[in-house]
Amino acid sequence: MAHMAGLKRNIKAFIHRGQSKYVAECLDLSIVTQGDTVDETIANLEEAVSLHLEGEDLEELGFAPNPTLLVTLELETPTRVA
Repeated sequence: MAHMAGLKRNIKAFIHRGQSKYVAECLDLSIVTQGDTVDETIANLEEAVSLHLEGEDLEELGFAPNPTLLVTLELETPTRVA
């Protein structure tokens, strides 16, 4: 198990509001997807990551077995109306 010490346990991504949709960008893999809602965007991201990793050697990509998807959601600060 010593060879797994440097492997990532998380696949990091963030979601932000685009012009008309929510956009998810994966920081560890070349994946970008979108959706009309945050829930749809997360589902699309999960599917895209799963398809991207299908048949790949996770260790070769730098990931430990069964990595989790760690998502940060960027929210705009609400503006106050005076």
